[in-house]
Amino acid sequence: MNVEDDSDRYRAPALDKGLDILELLATIDGGLTQAEIAKALNKSPNEFYRMLDRLVRRGYVQRQDGDRFYLTLKLFGLAHYHAPVRRLVSFATPLMREFSNRAEQACHLAIYDRGSVVVIAQQDSPTYWGISIRVGAQINLYNTGSGHILLAFRDDKQRQMMINEQRRQEQDAEEPPADLEEKLRAIREKGYETMDSLQTSGVRNISAPVLAMDGNGLAALTCPYIEPVNPKAPTYDQVIEYVRDAAKQISETVAGTVDKAEL
Repeated sequence: MNVEDDSDRYRAPALDKGLDILELLATIDGGLTQAEIAKALNKSPNEFYRMLDRLVRRGYVQRQDGDRFYLTLKLFGLAHYHAPVRRLVSFATPLMREFSNRAEQACHLAIYDRGSVVVIAQQDSPTYWGISIRVGAQINLYNTGSGHILLAFRDDKQRQMMINEQRRQEQDAEEPPADLEEKLRAIREKGYETMDSLQTSGVRNISAPVLAMDGNGLAALTCPYIEPVNPKAPTYDQVIEYVRDAAKQISETVAGTVDKAEL
């Protein structure tokens, strides 16, 4: 009796074809045309047309110089996504707690992830009242302080990639506001963002960037500021400075320029 090899029994030709392309492009620095890919894999060019189109649309492959295909860093990002996020949260949590105690306000930390702004950490206010956003919540890229910060502190190429991914992720995705570039330029010059919440009345968001060593934004630290009745509570202007200081400390900690034992 012939026993079918497991490797043949569970074949997925389309998946194999996509993986063959990714593995091939990973070994090439200068990119390949569709015909060159087909030749290297001993297939006809027509066999790879739809697969290449899907890989480009999903962001794993980039098409440049007419008909040349290059591997992007998306696979690298996926492979390293979860561990860095956990480290970012572990570094940020004590500093977020320190901020909340100092400012008497809540705060949350958000990152950009494949078309969405995602809250990865949250700290409640130490007082009786405060606004909190649950961890894992996805918020808007265009009409939130966190979204503005994450767009503002990226280079032009990364920012356009974020906008394109947002369009692909949502069927009814809104287009960027006409004045978006002007707003982002002002945020970069100021170094932070303040805006009335477009989701909750009476809340004014204060957001500042957590920066990598190259100056690009890793995350946005946001305080949904509620004006306190207590006259001894920190003022709005003071809380702005506390947000900026906390974001700066998180940036320095993540970059390894601060001795975490001293925090």
